[in-house]
Amino acid sequence: MRILVVGAGAIGGYFGARLLDVGRDVTFLVRERRAERLRQCGLKVKSPEGDLAFACPPIVLAKDIGQPFDLVLLSCKAYDLQGAIDSFAPAVGPDTAILPLLNGMGHLDALDARFDPANVLGGQCVIAATLDAGGEILHLNNMHSMTIGERTGGRSVRIDAIAAQLGGAGFDLNVSEDILQSMWDKWVFLATLATGTCLMRAPIGDILAAPGGEALLFQLFDECRGIAADNAHAPGEAVVARARAFLSERGSSMTASMLRDLENGAPIEADHIVGDLLARRRAAVNGVSALAVAYTHLKAYEARRSRMARA
Repeated sequence: MRILVVGAGAIGGYFGARLLDVGRDVTFLVRERRAERLRQCGLKVKSPEGDLAFACPPIVLAKDIGQPFDLVLLSCKAYDLQGAIDSFAPAVGPDTAILPLLNGMGHLDALDARFDPANVLGGQCVIAATLDAGGEILHLNNMHSMTIGERTGGRSVRIDAIAAQLGGAGFDLNVSEDILQSMWDKWVFLATLATGTCLMRAPIGDILAAPGGEALLFQLFDECRGIAADNAHAPGEAVVARARAFLSERGSSMTASMLRDLENGAPIEADHIVGDLLARRRAAVNGVSALAVAYTHLKAYEARRSRMARA
């Protein structure tokens, strides 16, 4: 199975490197600047689960794609989605499966609008990774899982064949028979984590140490899962219990990657992670919506960042 990994950044580069390490037919679709870096320094991963290094990883530029791939693995940031779609479109044939690992749900609409919706799978990943100043991929803890599935539910010959290629590659792979629910479950938790840690500029442990911190986190979580319920994807009891345990862990250093991006003055996925969630709200909120306040906070950051870039 020929696999095209879109980008060789923190997420795509990590999972692509793991697949490459066990002999899968992987090619990285990169821009010229990243291609030059990879030619000079190779692809390197630093991880508690084992370091990897490839002196000459297989790469291709969008203009040089000559034939369709069997699987496109997509893990870009939401604000880069349209550009990514344009770049990998030449690699998509009638039978190409597209596996997006973005957060939220809005990207599915964009992919469905450009490609055959039957070829767009559901997927998500759980990993904390970043690129350092030298372009190396830093895996920050022991979590590195991927969940995939058919959006129509159940199992299929196609998803099992893809799972056979993605499995056994040194990260945790799961096949969900209800991938949309799995994606909603992650979205609810991620939106809570992102809004809470960005609004308070602090990890979970520090928020819990502040007056009203736990109540704020639980209010954000309850709002997010209420929106999921509005859309017929309420998290189950086990998911809720696990999320509440994470959100009430004293001394936890957990933050969202959005906070790291915000503190570094980088672009953030405010609209895709939080704005789109708010847009799907159906039931009224009693009193002040903490989620709406957090969204305003993130959009104010984006406005300030844009203004300073123009100055």
